[in-house]
Amino acid sequence: MKHISIIVTKGAILGNIEGPRQVFTEVNQYLTNKGLSPLFKIQLIGISSESQLNDGLYTISTSLLKDVKKTDLIIIPAMYGDLQKAIEDNKDFIPWIINQHKRGAEVASLCLGAFLLASTGLLNGRKCATHWLAANQFRKAFPDVTLVEDKIITDENGIYSSGGAYSSLNLILYLVEKYVDREAAVFCSKAFQIDIQRDSQSPFMIFIGQKGHEDEPIKKAQEFIETNYQEKISVDQLATMFALSRRNLERRFKKATSNTVVEYVQRVKIEAAKISLESSRENVNEVMYKVGYNDTKAFRTTFKKITGLSPVQYRNKYNREMVA
Repeated sequence: MKHISIIVTKGAILGNIEGPRQVFTEVNQYLTNKGLSPLFKIQLIGISSESQLNDGLYTISTSLLKDVKKTDLIIIPAMYGDLQKAIEDNKDFIPWIINQHKRGAEVASLCLGAFLLASTGLLNGRKCATHWLAANQFRKAFPDVTLVEDKIITDENGIYSSGGAYSSLNLILYLVEKYVDREAAVFCSKAFQIDIQRDSQSPFMIFIGQKGHEDEPIKKAQEFIETNYQEKISVDQLATMFALSRRNLERRFKKATSNTVVEYVQRVKIEAAKISLESSRENVNEVMYKVGYNDTKAFRTTFKKITGLSPVQYRNKYNREMVA
């Protein structure tokens, strides 16, 4: 039997605790119905015997962390609020997670739980996913971790992470398939109505340029791009405007924003295009020209690269008038 420890952190998101518990419990029932033995022993683990969530709105009974000597999988739920404070509030979990990993346990973070997982050092030099809204904050806090903000699932040799919010359940399905089989994972996807094919957060992401840095010329360059995205903006133009060499501008821009200048311009243009496709009845070509593209192929290719969808697919997915 595989022992699963869902840690109940201070400030945890209830859905990230109950969701995995329900799915793994359903797998046990699924196996029992097939005449097989249940595979998972699921425990909720806390620092004390009771953990309060949402400022006392919910109280969860938990097994004590100190009493769990050996586990096979640790699940770290998302936390809300000030994430640096959340890490400090839950620092007592960190040595236990590290010790259990040394003893062979796998570790999975859900959504913003990646911040606590990264605090253990186990993600250094590895890839990680988290909620796209927290991408800039995560990069700044953990520069030694490779954030793949578009991904829903990462698997780094038994250290797992997932994208934001309810997409975390896609990681749970991935683990069900890994520990049991594809048939069990498909059953759970149908029982809980989770789209098992999702592998990207891209269609849900809203681009928010990283401005939490102190490089003022780069910040002004970002603001110029965001204000003038309809125009053709070149690296040389920005370098001249802010009295920087092209090489210096590109180096500082990438360091400050985690994007190259060209990537930033593309993302700002595509974000504007997404808003138009969501809210207007303009056709794709009209939107393309409006955001400063003249090449249809280039626009469609860039749009799909950033969102994971073609412009028409995106409009059909999010424009209420088109759906109606």
